[in-house]
Amino acid sequence: MRLATWNVNSIRARSEDVVAWMTRHAIDVLAIQETKCSNDQFPVMSFAAHGYDVAIHGDGGYNGVAIASRVGLDDVHLGFDGQPTYDGKPEARAISATCDGVRVWSLYVPNGRAPGDPHMSYKLDWLAALAGVTRLELTHDPAAQIALAGDWNVAPTDADVWDPAYFADRTHTSPAERAAFAEFTDAGFFNSADPFAPGPDTYTFWDYQAGRFDKNEGMRIDFALCSPALNDRVFDAFVDVAARQLKGASDHAPLVLDVS
Repeated sequence: MRLATWNVNSIRARSEDVVAWMTRHAIDVLAIQETKCSNDQFPVMSFAAHGYDVAIHGDGGYNGVAIASRVGLDDVHLGFDGQPTYDGKPEARAISATCDGVRVWSLYVPNGRAPGDPHMSYKLDWLAALAGVTRLELTHDPAAQIALAGDWNVAPTDADVWDPAYFADRTHTSPAERAAFAEFTDAGFFNSADPFAPGPDTYTFWDYQAGRFDKNEGMRIDFALCSPALNDRVFDAFVDVAARQLKGASDHAPLVLDVS
């Protein structure tokens, strides 16, 4: 199986490019984030024309997640038990489905906006709730095949940002956010791409402004955290930086894992 995750930053604007990329790279399952559309606006037919089934969770706003698969798409769940709301409203930030025996999650973790902002508290609560659910799942079935794939909006170490000093007192690198991310690896999930695409200078996101991409001033914030049983099957991984170079591309590059 070739599993990938990609924050596409509006699927309606980029559906043909995304599907062409999936076909070119023989992607079996793609976890998609930031679709920015409602369920009925999602361009399902673009995917169906190339043999992909799609599970969608959109709210018509700036969020939205989906999973596209050509190897099965079963037992779809929208969100997760205990998922926090923001301003009293649920957000479309998590979807999971079983694809050829692997429980694939597509996750779009809240940004946090700024230290001290209410959205930061929401982000930390959201990550804590997800950690509780996924830790319990792994405890109940240590042999489970699980991939927590998505845009985590956390750079876990200083090697995951182009300039740690620049990010001091900003989101994504605070001790609280990094501790929240570490809850998943402490629970037994692996950053499975790391042995094959290690840092520093291995990024998945480059801001559109200030020529960040051309200067490789990026961040690694997109991950596929795998359960031990699935991690044992990962034999290669890469970030497709070329996808970020395309005209009109998303500000994220896809992360790809090869699974035996």
